[in-house]
Amino acid sequence: MKPIAPGTIIFHRYRGYGVLTSVNLLSGWVAVRFGNEQRVLDLNLSSDQLQHADGELILFRHAAPDRMPHARLMAMVRALHRAGYQRLYLYTWPKPSGLHWRWHLFTGPRNWMQRPWREGWYGSGAEYNFNPVMGWGDQPGATTEELIEALARFDPPGLAQALGRDEDHTAWFDAVCAALLPNYMYSLNMAHVGAAQPALPPVPVIAVRRNVPDYAGPALTWPPGWAGLWRGLPEPRLAVPTPKIRLPGISSDALP
Repeated sequence: MKPIAPGTIIFHRYRGYGVLTSVNLLSGWVAVRFGNEQRVLDLNLSSDQLQHADGELILFRHAAPDRMPHARLMAMVRALHRAGYQRLYLYTWPKPSGLHWRWHLFTGPRNWMQRPWREGWYGSGAEYNFNPVMGWGDQPGATTEELIEALARFDPPGLAQALGRDEDHTAWFDAVCAALLPNYMYSLNMAHVGAAQPALPPVPVIAVRRNVPDYAGPALTWPPGWAGLWRGLPEPRLAVPTPKIRLPGISSDALP
């Protein structure tokens, strides 16, 4: 849909052409001046059937917008995985306040803690609330295909690094998207776990918009390779025999 702002020429079914003088996208009310009228007319985008000057309808969305972009990013990453860009990873974690979640896309080796940072490939839900774009030239409300096209134009070398196979992570990510989208996201929060913790807790699930019921789906496992990063859990070790070193003048039987 085309953006609207004060100065936009619109068309009304009964009053003809007019110009917007003020716009409130939170409530859906706009003020319009038609022809030579001195007073403006208050109209509602959801019920008054306003159109752009070229006839395109102006629609106002009643549903609450996403407060975080993570679900849209998950859908984009899943589509890229299916296109062969399987070395693309989405890391999400909460801000210290716990009110918003950050996101970071990275490519190349699957290293969750030492991730390469590229301009435009990271952001926060706190910024998304006021400017609902990812930061790579995309438009508000862009579809999954439009997000991919914008990212490919913005950073072709960066996206090219995601081309490759990572079947384990791709299978995990596809299962997570099937369970969570379109209303929920996952959080890879490295919380401290006690030494007595027998296993990893399930992956935290967060709603991306308000008035969404609590997640009641299956528990999510952590990404491949994540268990070794969790503090407090014993890592399985292979018993590797220590080789004996033969030194001049010392019998090998005397070595420990």
